[in-house]
Amino acid sequence: MANNKDFKVKNGIKPTAYHEGVGTVVSGTVGYYLAGASYDSKSFSVSSQETSPKGVFFKSDGTKMYVTGQTSDYTYQYSLSTAWDVSTASYDSVSLANPATSVTDIFFKPDGTELYFAESTNQTNIYRYTLSTAWDLSTATSTNNNTSSFTQLANNQMIFFRSDGIKLYLGENKNATTDLYEYDLSTAWDITTSSVSYSGNTLETTAQDNELTGLYFKPDGTEFYLVGYQNDAVYKYDLSTAWDISSGTYSNVSVSLVSQETQAQAVTFGDSGNKMYVVGFTNDTVYQYSTAQTTNTLDLSTGSVFDLTPTSDVQVTLSNPADSGTVSQATMLLTGGAANTYDVANATYDSKSFDFSDYEPTFLYDGFFKPDGTKFFIIGTGTDKVQAFNLSTAWDISTVSAASEEFSPTQAGAEPISLSFKSDGTKMYVSSYGGLTVYQYSLSTAWDVSTATYDSKSFSYSSQTNASYHFELSSDGTKLYVNTFGSSSPGPGFIYQYALSTAWDISTASYSSVSLDLDASPAPALAAQCFAFTFSDDGTKLFNMAESSGDAQVFQYDLTSAWDISTATYAGDAYSYDITDGNQNDPTVFRVGDGGAKMYYGGTGAQTVYQFTIATAATITYDTAVEWPGGTAPTSPSYGETDVITFTTSDGGTTYQAVQAIDGAK
Repeated sequence: MANNKDFKVKNGIKPTAYHEGVGTVVSGTVGYYLAGASYDSKSFSVSSQETSPKGVFFKSDGTKMYVTGQTSDYTYQYSLSTAWDVSTASYDSVSLANPATSVTDIFFKPDGTELYFAESTNQTNIYRYTLSTAWDLSTATSTNNNTSSFTQLANNQMIFFRSDGIKLYLGENKNATTDLYEYDLSTAWDITTSSVSYSGNTLETTAQDNELTGLYFKPDGTEFYLVGYQNDAVYKYDLSTAWDISSGTYSNVSVSLVSQETQAQAVTFGDSGNKMYVVGFTNDTVYQYSTAQTTNTLDLSTGSVFDLTPTSDVQVTLSNPADSGTVSQATMLLTGGAANTYDVANATYDSKSFDFSDYEPTFLYDGFFKPDGTKFFIIGTGTDKVQAFNLSTAWDISTVSAASEEFSPTQAGAEPISLSFKSDGTKMYVSSYGGLTVYQYSLSTAWDVSTATYDSKSFSYSSQTNASYHFELSSDGTKLYVNTFGSSSPGPGFIYQYALSTAWDISTASYSSVSLDLDASPAPALAAQCFAFTFSDDGTKLFNMAESSGDAQVFQYDLTSAWDISTATYAGDAYSYDITDGNQNDPTVFRVGDGGAKMYYGGTGAQTVYQFTIATAATITYDTAVEWPGGTAPTSPSYGETDVITFTTSDGGTTYQAVQAIDGAK
């Protein structure tokens, strides 16, 4: 690490350099991050006013919303009691008759004193209204229109002005082709024929969607966004020359809207780009999305070494360098954090495993991690014991060593098959294959199974099934889940849910009359071959490990109500693995851990547990002032890996020269 003293290179080759200690990383947000767009579960229906909404626009402070459409041929005004929160909208009982029967979009001057309409029937018409009271539609009067300056257009669908009013952008879709056109205004905001001229700049965007209907520009003119209903998505384009659409290229960034709207007609942004709004024909509803990206700023006035482990996509910037003529340097230790956990579909094998055959030589049936990942417990029917192991590196199964702590749950007979613990390690639960019963034990020393004693408490689930491999408990100890397997009755592939009236007291369990059929359509039949299952830490995801003909497969189910399997819906085949490669046979051990960053499975074939990463690391982007060798920033580090990046500036932060000093340190 650099020292914390300033020094000068006295031979004149280099100017003054600042070298300090560990610096401060300041977090913030930046808007217009389409790649990270997520639905806010907030919306507002305009169907009481308009059933074919075509355009949506917000007042600059987010307290007013305007929607126009083609069923009523009116534009409607709404108030938002909480700025930018569309769910707080209410109709103002204020409307304005549209100037034509096929208005396709609206746009307000930034001060709210002028309103512009685009329409498609007469192809080239643009209309302007003046509002004597800003943002109040009831005070709008027609000022002028233009019917002759837009001869390039047919079937105009969108309208957008540059913030200074000297650029106008229109767009059409015709004959499965979508084109944008750029116009110059000699007098700002004046759309009369004498003011408007075609700039000659155009851009075809058909490759993304040939039914594009909405347009929005980022305020600095370096990006624009299009929405369409052929593919029901919003698309981002980059402009190498701000506001020049002929310099536009598709960024390969888009966000699907199909879960909310399948005939999207308009898109707009608000709250400094932190929010995006879409409206369409299918549901006549305005939907709200978050589009804010986290920023991490390295404050060079506080130090020169920065440690950063982002848990979401971030943009890295630098601030407060020394004045021009003085070298400022910074070193960033960038570790790949888990931006997307429980990403089982993209599981990657860590090339880490542990062979437990010296401890359980016959049938390894279950394993359980202490919540901090420093202990692992196994149970099997060869030794009929629960055995404990320490991990010298938390969650790294390859660092296992025997803890010399074990316990024989004799109540489970010769077939103890599954185990679980209370979250604080003071209770242990073991089920028996033949007895179809869960038994409860107390540990006088938390997580030390050698101190276990039977509580004389148990629960039988034989009324629901006659064959089960696995059980789970909810994180608060109020719910129990049991699977069915093999020739069980009523059949394999069910999970049953039970309620504990006293948390963690298994004797108070009762059947909740709730079950999940794992292979119910659209899940495949293989899902019924459930050897083991597990939940995400928050109970909103369930993963089922099944096996058939040497293939292990994980199936995912999403729960709209945490820990309530009656709300589970099949989410897809999450992961597949040829278990014969590891001679694994029946995959009876299946766990996720490290906050959803790791997955583990093993079984009765090789008595080995294998480790996978199921976390997607955050994507790192950099401020435009940062320059890289070759012009391309390095890829972000993988989860758990650390890159070392150095930054240098001598022009007061106008530009930074960046170099990746170390790639992927562990």
